[in-house]
Amino acid sequence: MYCVGCERFLTEKELRDGKCPDHLIEPQLIEEENYFFRMGKYQDRLRRHIEDHPDFIRPDGYRKEVLAMLREPIGDLCISRPKSRLTWGIEIPFDHRYVTYVWFDALINYASGLKYQGEEFFQKFWPETQHFIGKDIVKPHGVFWPTMLMAAGLPLYKHLNVHGFWTVEGQKMSKSLGNTVAPLDVKARIGMDAFRYFLLRESVFGQDPDYRNDSLITRYNTDLANNFGNLISRVLTMQQKYFAGEVQPLSAAWAAEDTELRDKFARAERELHSYMAELQFHRALEAVWSALDHANRYVVQTAPFTLIKDPAKQPRVGEVLHHLLEVVRTLTRLLAPFLPDTAKELRALLGLADDGGSLSAPWGQGFAPGHKIRPPKVLFPRIESEPKK
Repeated sequence: MYCVGCERFLTEKELRDGKCPDHLIEPQLIEEENYFFRMGKYQDRLRRHIEDHPDFIRPDGYRKEVLAMLREPIGDLCISRPKSRLTWGIEIPFDHRYVTYVWFDALINYASGLKYQGEEFFQKFWPETQHFIGKDIVKPHGVFWPTMLMAAGLPLYKHLNVHGFWTVEGQKMSKSLGNTVAPLDVKARIGMDAFRYFLLRESVFGQDPDYRNDSLITRYNTDLANNFGNLISRVLTMQQKYFAGEVQPLSAAWAAEDTELRDKFARAERELHSYMAELQFHRALEAVWSALDHANRYVVQTAPFTLIKDPAKQPRVGEVLHHLLEVVRTLTRLLAPFLPDTAKELRALLGLADDGGSLSAPWGQGFAPGHKIRPPKVLFPRIESEPKK
């Protein structure tokens, strides 16, 4: 039973009401000679590897899915198609009458692409290889590919990371429904950084997130325009207004609220790295925004806009703003993977070199007294909700 749309053979178990579940057409009954890969020979070995390495396939739900496949005989894999029926494809090197099944040929490129650069290159990068795939192609990557590597005597890749599919307003994206999202249109409206932030903040890796225009606007205005953008604007505005943009020195003894602010961002950075390693991008951003919220409370708590009215307290205002500039510098570093264009903009506003060193310096050592900060600019202007039709 062969599905022309999939260009592969299907078993009875894979059919849904006698049809291919992806293309919703009945498969053709075909009889032909082909070459096979003895995949079943490596079934038990693959199952043991997955059981012994719980994070080999993640999230865990897809690991369980592959283990369920391996509880049944997986048999041999048909890896060729006769040229008489299928003209396109890569010719099998040992028999010119056949082309290679695409899910056999394509997978090999993961390894051969590195091998092409030389054995030393392969040995350096292959052990750290991460595969990122959609949930509909778990079987080729989670069963076909690792058994192929075993047969070739090559080590397995490090992780198979499986993502879900975005829906729109609770519905599956469909050309016929016309409910697809055009990324470049969203970029033109809110910018690529904001779009990237929304996608990573709103989704849980491995699950099916839902794209809603109202959620996009709310997330943009609340997180980026208000919490983030407003803090940056307030800090840089006060720095210009009170000290003409020149960074003031820090005293040797910090106030308790200053130390608490530093510690909050140090904790956020530790959590960010931990969550990123686990592909929990939304949690990584939550950790940073928790620290950002604390910084906004710090502004209210220290009230530099009130202290500046007393000339005797001007040094303290300089210290508070210095710590807040450290907040901006730390945010520039932490958010660079999520908001790369914004991070570049912040480096320019802070007058920091684009060498990484000035961003990674310990808290309190990022700015020398007298360092000049540029005037603020609006990073994320608020957007209004579109009127409902």
